Amino acid sequence: MAAKMSFLSSEEIRDAAVEAIDSLKGKEVVVLDVRDRTGMTDYMIIASGTSNRHVKSMADNVVMELKKRGELPLGVEGETAGDWILVDLGGVIVHVQMPETRAFYDLEKLWGSAPSGNAE
Repeated sequence: MAAKMSFLSSEEIRDAAVEAIDSLKGKEVVVLDVRDRTGMTDYMIIASGTSNRHVKSMADNVVMELKKRGELPLGVEGETAGDWILVDLGGVIVHVQMPETRAFYDLEKLWGSAPSGNAE
């Protein structure tokens, strides 16, 4: 299988994903810069939804907006359950979660990184 060709920088993908989440009123959107902690991605975006449908809608919107820009996700996980959907965009991994799931896994603490920016 050939490697994915990316035309956007990780920063451009990050910004487009945050914009897609914000456009559907994602809650408590946090961007973590994890470049100094892992080689698998540059940024993690974590956002909460108000319902399983809201979580799915935000994840779908991220995929749709990035596809418009020529970026295909490497994978999407968790669509069936809907309480945590992960969208792998290579240099950016998006976690859209229900608040209870987010509190339980506490990815912000796990990755131990100061947020590189909060989307407000």
